[in-house]
Amino acid sequence: MKIPEFKYHPDPIKTGAFSQGEYRKCDCCNESTNIWYSKPFYTAKDGIECLCPNCIANGMAASKFDGEFQDPESTDRVSDPDKLDELIHRTPGYCGWQQEYWIAHCDDYCAFVGYVGWKELVEMGINNEIEKNYNQELNGFELKDVKECMYNEGSMQGYLFKCLHCGEHFLFSHNLHIKNVLHNA
Repeated sequence: MKIPEFKYHPDPIKTGAFSQGEYRKCDCCNESTNIWYSKPFYTAKDGIECLCPNCIANGMAASKFDGEFQDPESTDRVSDPDKLDELIHRTPGYCGWQQEYWIAHCDDYCAFVGYVGWKELVEMGINNEIEKNYNQELNGFELKDVKECMYNEGSMQGYLFKCLHCGEHFLFSHNLHIKNVLHNA
């Protein structure tokens, strides 16, 4: 099955936003799909466990279940409300350890690239770019702590974003447990 293109989450299979396997019934359109999304999806409706990529892309899932794939209060601000609408209603989210946050740059939301540790940023050759763009106020950690403690699937997890316009990379990392340990040491 070919999935629709998601501007702000260009490779949701690679990032694990979609699961693949046995066929399931989409809770929105009732069609059978072997690629499905289950979380995060913020709705008051119970029992939403499987959403097909098409129902997310066309906005039907968000509309039918009065839901959002990203908390609009946990995003940077952009001037065009249609961009926020696309992000929260037609873009698969990502799973964070605490509240997910979506970064914007060049007055648009960035693309979610994936989960990283500092090692992966070095291997990708973008660690200097991340250092230049690092926002301690957003992340809550000093950069030296991120370099020492952030491991992919470790106690501190990084979330990598890329600007759709200028190509710059940005990092979001948030883990209250590590924050408290670092600040109380």
